[in-house]
Amino acid sequence: MGEKITISVIKADIGSLAGHHVVHPDTIAAATKVLAEAKSKGVLVDFYVTNVGDDLELIMTHKKGVDSAEVHGTAWKAFQEAAKVAKELGLYAAGQDLLSEAFSGNV
Repeated sequence: MGEKITISVIKADIGSLAGHHVVHPDTIAAATKVLAEAKSKGVLVDFYVTNVGDDLELIMTHKKGVDSAEVHGTAWKAFQEAAKVAKELGLYAAGQDLLSEAFSGNV
């Protein structure tokens, strides 16, 4: 049997257009950049960044197992970068779901 692949789907409200409506494309691009770097370093096998309403969704495949601190840390960094862009753009509720300033092991 081959190596197991874990699928992690993590979401956060990092800021949106027009109230709780939809994320800005630049926030998706910021998160995509972080995940692409993680993929190039072998942290992720693959990924897709999308949204459901005002929640930014990170869909990631990896070989790190359930609740991997490395994968969750990558997601935290992606959400922080996206929230930074949201704040720069003056979006509604920028960084709303990022309640602490430091990553604690899981998102």
